[in-house]
Amino acid sequence: MKILNKPSPLYIHILLFIITFFTSALAGAMWANKDYTNITNIQFGLSYAILILTFLSSHEFGHYIAAKIHKVDVSLPYYIPFPPLLYMPTFGTFGAVIKMRSPILSKRALFDIGAAGPIAGFLACIIFLIIGFSTLPSKEFIYTIHPEYRLLPNGIIPQTGMHFGDTALYSLFASIFANPNGWLPPMNEIYHYPFLNVGWFGLFVTTLNLLPIGQLDGGHICYAMFGRHQEKIARYFFWALIILSIGSILGMLYDLLQYDDPASFYIFLQNLLLPTLSKMRAAVPWFFASWNGWLLWAILGRFLFKFKHPEIYDDEALNPTRKLLGWFCVAIFLLSFSYNGLYFLE
Repeated sequence: MKILNKPSPLYIHILLFIITFFTSALAGAMWANKDYTNITNIQFGLSYAILILTFLSSHEFGHYIAAKIHKVDVSLPYYIPFPPLLYMPTFGTFGAVIKMRSPILSKRALFDIGAAGPIAGFLACIIFLIIGFSTLPSKEFIYTIHPEYRLLPNGIIPQTGMHFGDTALYSLFASIFANPNGWLPPMNEIYHYPFLNVGWFGLFVTTLNLLPIGQLDGGHICYAMFGRHQEKIARYFFWALIILSIGSILGMLYDLLQYDDPASFYIFLQNLLLPTLSKMRAAVPWFFASWNGWLLWAILGRFLFKFKHPEIYDDEALNPTRKLLGWFCVAIFLLSFSYNGLYFLE
């Protein structure tokens, strides 16, 4: 972990929080299909901003409180703003981080600090999803945002645009808490529903944080549970991400070869590759739908986060309660995992 010697002034953290709240509100206005460049529309993004900052704060203060309990000196969270750019959809933030100002000397402290953030954030997402599904408005709500849909046959909702990927927990909660006689928004429209939007996004971010690689939360948890075996587990996950990335690349190649083009080389590629790609896609469609961001995370894991966790010279094993919480974090990862992440359909 990176150790900071001097604390930042309190106003830095407050200022970053305010800026991130503002950029998140702009993003929320964009999700509500409003012109975010018109400052009066920021009101439409306030619910989203409150929810996403609540999720981030739950995660980061989970780390912070656990660190204080173990008398590890850490900074307050640094919130990272990310405003919408040229009408490109964003979540308004790149997240938040806390910095260590003293080393972690025991595996128990490492585990508690690493696990507290994902667990706290996960619990926040559960609350958001329960509220979101329990209070879903009727289908008429989507027509207030997209009145043009009324002009389509039977008012059908198009399946184009950005889709949020499949997540086991999201689907489970939809079946339990949504009105069985009501309308469930498709995955390319849930960003208009702040509780569902942030609930899904929080689960996805939690999954990324729980990858058992180096300096990620999952790396801390894995090292505390399995010691030096963590590096081997990280390498297995790296290759799993590479395999998913190959599926994404093959999927993009398949889509590119669907167009009509008179160029002889393009026709040659179609004749050479399309028959095999079509058979593969029919056999394992989920593989071709893999999120194209897995390659980036594989690269980040290899070169930024590193496979190997810094050693902690402490041989004391975790107690049964912590081991149980560790496996609970594994369950969180599996329930929150989305192999297809965010994707677009034309």
